[in-house]
Amino acid sequence: MTTFTLPGFDLEKFVRETLAEDLGEGLPGGGRDVTSESVIPADARFSGVMDSRDAIVVAGLPLAEAFFRHCDPECTIETLAHDGDKVGPGTDLMRIEGRARALLTAERSALNIVQHLSGIATLTNAYVTAMRGPEGNPACTLLDTRKTIPGLRFLEKYATRQGGAQNHRMGLWDAAMIKDNHVAVAGSVGEAVKRARDAGVEKIICEVDRFDQIEPALEAGAHHLLLDNMDPATLAEAVRLVAGRVPTEASGGVNLQTIAAKAASGVDYISVGRLTQSAPAADIGLDFQPL
Repeated sequence: MTTFTLPGFDLEKFVRETLAEDLGEGLPGGGRDVTSESVIPADARFSGVMDSRDAIVVAGLPLAEAFFRHCDPECTIETLAHDGDKVGPGTDLMRIEGRARALLTAERSALNIVQHLSGIATLTNAYVTAMRGPEGNPACTLLDTRKTIPGLRFLEKYATRQGGAQNHRMGLWDAAMIKDNHVAVAGSVGEAVKRARDAGVEKIICEVDRFDQIEPALEAGAHHLLLDNMDPATLAEAVRLVAGRVPTEASGGVNLQTIAAKAASGVDYISVGRLTQSAPAADIGLDFQPL
């Protein structure tokens, strides 16, 4: 049995609540898989294979296993790939055997999470490849963002790691990120950073979109500068002005066509909201047959 743990994430609760939603627990007539109960004999058994239909980066197989085992604790599962693997079309990912009704009840939830997370991992890997290609910068690191589906942040950020990215802030609690609205209230970049520093915040990220904001942010104690919506030439000049005093990050206007040029500017990091916000689901199937 595969072990899967993420700090702050309760796998058993996630599986239980996801299945409860699908089964309609607590709703009139809910709490059951009406199709499987009416069509599939109670003693029927299935075997099946989950496979990729396209080239993908795999993510989420341990969660799929958790769904199947929740519905049929005695099912047999053979994992044929691992999260983070790059696989081609037609690659078998998992073999499953067990009680037919139970496996069918778990099927949609298991597939949904593997398709979603593998889609994120696959898109993330495409960005990493473009960023570190011949026109980019192999030393640049890709970051994800907080643009995640509510309730799925830990899993979606796990998927970006499988694709080759590094996690940015996990949430509002682990670093200060001073952006334009914070600056508008504080009065200036320098004042906003000073307030965070005086509050004892250990990591202060400050967004700047003009050259004249760089020195005030650094003098006030920013630990990391987010260079927002700058073209490659402007980014390169900003990196020159920062002169290695703190890490620099490019954000805004980043896509697969622009990321290499932005990376070549010399920034340390590039953050991309599309990784979790816009990744299409991976094409992964599961075909069962009776035993």
